[in-house]
Amino acid sequence: MLAGELYHASCPEIQAELAACAAWLARYNAALGDTADVWDALLRERLGSVGEGALLRPPFYCDYGSNIHVGKNVFINYNCVILDVVRVTIGEETRIGPAVQIYTADHPRHRDLRRSGLESGVPVTIGSNVWIGGGAIILPGVTIGDNAIVGAGSVVTRDVAAGATVAGNPARLVAPKANG
Repeated sequence: MLAGELYHASCPEIQAELAACAAWLARYNAALGDTADVWDALLRERLGSVGEGALLRPPFYCDYGSNIHVGKNVFINYNCVILDVVRVTIGEETRIGPAVQIYTADHPRHRDLRRSGLESGVPVTIGSNVWIGGGAIILPGVTIGDNAIVGAGSVVTRDVAAGATVAGNPARLVAPKANG
């Protein structure tokens, strides 16, 4: 799974990891009224890495957590969903609006393989100082370059160049370079 190869999600080892993450998510999301310090300690229990000053507001949802790597001073607003069957990297100083969905989970295009229950994953990389507006969806395999902006509600199906602004469904280039 972590190598991006086809796998069966029903495998006992995978099911055990999903269950462990679900238990952790219940604790994390129950901490909604707590302080950032409590959230930080809980994040460090499960995520692959958490930079200093990172803040993920609960409720938050993910598959495993251990495949998520969040840089320094990252802010992720309420109701974010990250399907992290493989690595998700979020660079320093990035801001992610409410209800953003980041998917690494993918499925075979051939109907027979899909019917067999096989799945795969493709990593997502989000650079530093990126702004992703509320309700955006980032699809498997997408890389978003440093200083890029993704408009609210956008569906990002392809890579976004550093400094570019994209918006829409599918997300299209609005401005080739962001200000400052």
